[in-house]
Amino acid sequence: MIRIGLNPILFQFGPFSLAWHGLFIAVGMVVAVWLSARLAAKAGLSVETIYSLALWGIPGGIIGARLVHVIDYWDFYLAHPGSILALWGGGLAVWGGILGGAVTGVMYLWIKGIPSGVYADVIAPGLILAQAIGRIGDVINGEHISSATTLPWGVVYTHPGSPSYGLPPTHPAVAYELLMNLVIFGLLLKLRGRIQPGGSLFLLYLILYSTGRFFLNFLRMDSNTLFLSLAQPQWISLLVLVVAVPLFVFRKLSHRSVGTEANS
Repeated sequence: MIRIGLNPILFQFGPFSLAWHGLFIAVGMVVAVWLSARLAAKAGLSVETIYSLALWGIPGGIIGARLVHVIDYWDFYLAHPGSILALWGGGLAVWGGILGGAVTGVMYLWIKGIPSGVYADVIAPGLILAQAIGRIGDVINGEHISSATTLPWGVVYTHPGSPSYGLPPTHPAVAYELLMNLVIFGLLLKLRGRIQPGGSLFLLYLILYSTGRFFLNFLRMDSNTLFLSLAQPQWISLLVLVVAVPLFVFRKLSHRSVGTEANS
């Protein structure tokens, strides 16, 4: 059994507070931009474009993450509309962050007339690494309640401020996701530049994360069930897979066909 007794709140100033998850989300963003800039430079791409993408993608990701969270807990926010903008109180959905950041990033590249595929591939490793770093704060806070377990690595939260305080040992589901994200990060780094056409690495990132998140969510107890006993993150994962898998296959086959014709 693993006991975690850290105060989820780092400091409090009136109604405003900074929790561990907020700190590590910020650290993850910084690391993602730094790594993406390094990979862009190695690939001969514009580092300035990476910084501009961050200026668009980070706000878009935050808005998307909050929007998806609010939708998931609509009954609460309908009764407490003043809490919708209270980001300091927590409540950011990973899928909303990914999709919101992707949409605003693509919009920026489209407006500037810059091909999006190669830049998407460059930022994919940084995104999944940022997700892993962000999960460190979630592990400390215990805000994502998971199912009970008798396994020796079951987690018990002993600080009264933790949402999981008083619960029996539970699966460290977000720690599982953290480890999964690190594995995906390693795979993306290894495959960087090896799979074509541009954009394929980003699609692979979406496919791998969607698949893992779908199954890991069966251990989570903090998302509302929408339909067929599946929660919101699982339905989003399925929708992403429905789009990303055929697109990945189609683009690979098209690229191979073009390469064959060029060599004939």
